Amino acid sequence: MASPEHLTAPEHLTAPERVVIIGGGPGGYESALVAAQLGAEVTVVDSDGIGGSAVLTDCVPSKTLIATAEVMTEVADAAELGVVFEDAAGDVASKVKVDLAKLNARVLRLAAEQSADIARRLEREGVTVVRGRGRLSTAPAGAHQVEVTTADGVEQVLEADTVLLATGAAPRTLPSAQPDGERILTWEQVYGLTEVPQSLIVVGSGVTGAEFASAYLALGIDVTLVSSRDRVLPGEDADASAVLEDVAKRRGMQVLSKSRMESVTREGDTVTVTLTDGRSVTGSHCILALGSIPNTADLGLEAAGVATDEGGFIKVDKVSRTSTRGIYAAGDCTGVLMLASVAAMQGRIAMWHVLGDAVAPLDLRKVSSNVFTAPEIATVGCSQKAVDDGEIVAEVVMLKLAGNPRAKMQGVHDGFVKLFCRPGTGTVVGGVVVGPRASELIHPISIAVAEKLTADQVAQVFTVYPSMSGSIAEAARRLHNV
Repeated sequence: MASPEHLTAPEHLTAPERVVIIGGGPGGYESALVAAQLGAEVTVVDSDGIGGSAVLTDCVPSKTLIATAEVMTEVADAAELGVVFEDAAGDVASKVKVDLAKLNARVLRLAAEQSADIARRLEREGVTVVRGRGRLSTAPAGAHQVEVTTADGVEQVLEADTVLLATGAAPRTLPSAQPDGERILTWEQVYGLTEVPQSLIVVGSGVTGAEFASAYLALGIDVTLVSSRDRVLPGEDADASAVLEDVAKRRGMQVLSKSRMESVTREGDTVTVTLTDGRSVTGSHCILALGSIPNTADLGLEAAGVATDEGGFIKVDKVSRTSTRGIYAAGDCTGVLMLASVAAMQGRIAMWHVLGDAVAPLDLRKVSSNVFTAPEIATVGCSQKAVDDGEIVAEVVMLKLAGNPRAKMQGVHDGFVKLFCRPGTGTVVGGVVVGPRASELIHPISIAVAEKLTADQVAQVFTVYPSMSGSIAEAARRLHNV
């Protein structure tokens, strides 16, 4: 594989006329827009719908569901702010419930509308979309071919100077835990539910499992979270996951830590999750959140010389090149970092590189991410674990939101802002925000990390009073003279 340090595309590839992209998700459609903008002739081969799983079955649907869950959380906490709900007779309402059929209909409608919006944008920019499954084919030296089988079985071959693979990933399942689409579900299948589950078991405490467990708990459903690790969200900031787990338990979630799933079975309307230690948990429904596997089978990778790792993920460098000249890859099929924003950036970088535009390699240290739980957890840059393990030297300040005046007004008791900066220079190298809308609050810290601002520079920027963002400036002020 070529070295990622060489960021100038080879001269004979600076203006290829034909770019073929396999996959219509964020990595695919964003790269298509860049390629079209730079004058290429672009074809997207799409089998599952423009927008991919991010728009149709994963990110957009789940965050739409979570938006309703957030409203339910606010309603549940409204009494503290002096808001009382009454029924028609004037009596205090004792319960708020969700109409799951209506909620899921809205989820699917918004996903379809978003997909259609993206498709119209591609059409306006002159991108050709071919509905079908694509795979790499043998081509003469210096060229590439993509075989396409359309939905009605027609086969065609597309000639390409450059190919981008953006085929995504799918929910991982196990032989002992097979979804039936009715009561044992992957996260892509939950939007078919029309009746509220009596009790829900979520297997897996990573980002996906934590998000769904948190959302359905807020919707008034009894939730049990089965975690094989010693804490929820083992890959996130430990202080953040501790806050989330504390809030979840306080709101009634049962969290089974260090509990590895052995099997999931169904008998009638009852689902049983059996653990490796012999215990079992029963519920009416179960969501499997066991990770993802790349959609790289039958893509013709081996014959094309495209290297994959042991998990089947396509190996790429920091400008999205694979081991085969002229073939790039972006998104979840690469396993680099499974975020829609990263997939989109990988795709853009690939097209900027191959078409000779200005390009910088992917820098994961600048990636901001968010876990859409209640409260949300947002992170960017270096982590507490990296500091604790001695991988980076940094000063750390953490401020609880309970002391923030706006948080007090809004009845927010849980969460914090944490900043990391380098001693001596004071450069901000990372941050964590836990609280409502943390996905929005992380942005000024992301700018600081990306632009190498110092804590003093962040501290000296005006913030609105009162505001949650005031805690970011206050944390920065406490890092003065470190």
